[in-house]
Amino acid sequence: MESSIKLLDDRTDQATRQMLQKVVERKRKFDKYKLRHLIIMWATVFLSFFYFFYIYQTIMKPYSYSFASMFSTYVNQSVNFYYLIFIVGLYGLMNLLREKREKAEKEYHALRCEIIDKSKDLWKKEDEWKNRHTVFEMMKANYDINLYHENK
Repeated sequence: MESSIKLLDDRTDQATRQMLQKVVERKRKFDKYKLRHLIIMWATVFLSFFYFFYIYQTIMKPYSYSFASMFSTYVNQSVNFYYLIFIVGLYGLMNLLREKREKAEKEYHALRCEIIDKSKDLWKKEDEWKNRHTVFEMMKANYDINLYHENK
């Protein structure tokens, strides 16, 4: 369990601390997939651009007089096939990571909203209810998790 969550001894009970720990874990999972998706997306964009620039310089420009000669030159160079397969594979990986990112975001957002909805049950006593803002501020400051509002 995170040390800052462990330090909430008098402000929360054990179940609430576990819920806060789970929302931190899901936030980290979401951030991990978000970063991976972003890196693969930009790698796909840049490599696609350079691949098409390479095709333009080596095939389209010198053989622009005939489509048949462009096509036969493209097919005769086996490296073009490998580049194309690699870029299509990156595109597929990008889509796979996008789906995982969206799933992780839904899980994170659902648990965050559940904590917000159950906040009256989690901090039942009046002194706990008045001090819950310190828990919310700690979560916002340490983990960038907003527990004040359900909207992202």
